[in-house]
Amino acid sequence: MRLPRLVGLVCLLVIAVLTILGPSLSGFDPAKQNLRAILLPPGTDGHLLGTDNLGRDIAARILGGAQITLSLAALAVASAAAFGVGLGMLAGWRGGVTDRLLGALSDAVLALPGLLLVLLLAAIRPDSWWTLYAGLALTLWVEFFRVSRARTRVLTASPAVEAARLLGLGRWHVVRRHLWPDLSLQILTLAAFGAATVVTALATLGFISVGLRPPTPEWGVMMAELLPSWREAPWAIAAPVVALAATVLSLRLAAGSEG
Repeated sequence: MRLPRLVGLVCLLVIAVLTILGPSLSGFDPAKQNLRAILLPPGTDGHLLGTDNLGRDIAARILGGAQITLSLAALAVASAAAFGVGLGMLAGWRGGVTDRLLGALSDAVLALPGLLLVLLLAAIRPDSWWTLYAGLALTLWVEFFRVSRARTRVLTASPAVEAARLLGLGRWHVVRRHLWPDLSLQILTLAAFGAATVVTALATLGFISVGLRPPTPEWGVMMAELLPSWREAPWAIAAPVVALAATVLSLRLAAGSEG
C-alpha cells in the first residue's frame, strides 16, 4: 500500500471516530446560543475552537456537521453503488436490448449536469435531507454503472467464466467467485471519490442556502454564517474550511490505487 493511501485511510479512521463520538466529545450543545460569548478565541472558557457569531461552540458544531455530512455521503454512495453495480452487471451480462436501454438511460442522466439535478430537487423541497440524498444518489450511480458494465463484458467472456458455465455453475456463483472479486477494488475507489464529491456538494449547497438551512450545523451553512465575521474572527470560518478540506483530501488519498 502506498504511503499517501495509508495516510488517507488513517485520517479517515480518525475522522470516523470523531464523527461517531460527535458533539458530546466537546462537552457543548452545538445548538445552544450564548450572546455573552460571541466570537471567543480558541481555548477560551473551554471552547477548543472558540465560538461563532451566536456564541455557539464551534468544535461541537464541526462534529455535528461531520455526523450529518458523512452519514449522508455514506448513504448516497451506498445507494448509488448498489443500484449502479446491479444494473451494470445486468447490462454487461445480458447485452443486446437490455444493454442498449440501460446505456441510453445512463447517457440521459449524464446529459444533465449532476449539481444542476441536485439544485432542481433541492429547490422543489428546500432544507430536506431526503431530497439531497435522492439528488446526490441519482448523480452518482452512472459511474458505478459504466465501470461495472465494462468489466462484466470482459469477465463474462473470460475462460474462467466460460468454464464455470460449462460445469453448470449458477450465475450467483459466477458473480461471487469471478465478477465481484475483480470489481470490488474499483468500486471501493469509485465510492471514495463519490463520497468526496458528496461532501463538497453538500458544503456548496449549504453555502448558497439551497441545501440544509440554519441552525443545522452543516459545514457549508457554517461558512455562510461566519463569512461576515472573517476579519474580526478568521479562526471561526477557518474551522469548517479546514474540516471540509481535510475530509475531502483524506477521501481522495484513500481512493488511490495499490502500489
